[in-house]
Amino acid sequence: MQNQTLISTQHLVKQYPIGGRQFTALRDITVSFQKGEFTGLVGPSGSGKTTLLNIIGALDNPTEGSAIVLGRDTQTLSHRQAARLRSEHLGFIFQTYNLLPIYTVFENVELPLLLLNMSATERKNAVMQALEWVGLLDKVNSRPAQLSGGERQRVSIARAMVKKPDVVLADEPTANLDADNSHNILRTMVQLNHDLQTTFLFATHDDKVIRYLRRKITLRDGKIAEDECLSI
Repeated sequence: MQNQTLISTQHLVKQYPIGGRQFTALRDITVSFQKGEFTGLVGPSGSGKTTLLNIIGALDNPTEGSAIVLGRDTQTLSHRQAARLRSEHLGFIFQTYNLLPIYTVFENVELPLLLLNMSATERKNAVMQALEWVGLLDKVNSRPAQLSGGERQRVSIARAMVKKPDVVLADEPTANLDADNSHNILRTMVQLNHDLQTTFLFATHDDKVIRYLRRKITLRDGKIAEDECLSI
């Protein structure tokens, strides 16, 4: 569906107490994201990228203002409701992979599905499809220690995509990867964005990621400095 707003924030402010003072990480952020976007929050460390991503992902609450994610005001959600929103509709990709070392690739990718009402057969089919998307069917029984950095990040992408979420939130997903692995992973994300109309939202300062974006929102000192559409 065209022009379907999935995420919107209104006058978002986030403050943290530091040393007896309030540090303002976000200042009056009003922004919206449509279905199927491939958008990056860019800016230097400390500009508020990860904080905004965490609030959108219902991992943190704003100090002021609101974040509406898939029709839900995240501040009004209980812990259980926020967990359900994440488990059913959001996928997360982290720069540190966050794979469980004692689990196989299959088991790591299957984890998000264990929270959903799916049969073992449905879970297996979904996991194998996700591993096919990222080209890792031959690693299904491997453990993270047996994989390269690029392969581990592809497992984390498969884990984020296995439930076909509405939105994927990716925090510096290429920070620990070389150029070849970065481009392979980004091409995979672009293909999944095209095929499934999944909305991708990145927090990044990596030029390699920025090259693939269709929209770039620049944050400086917790405020939106620029919001531009890109032609790729």
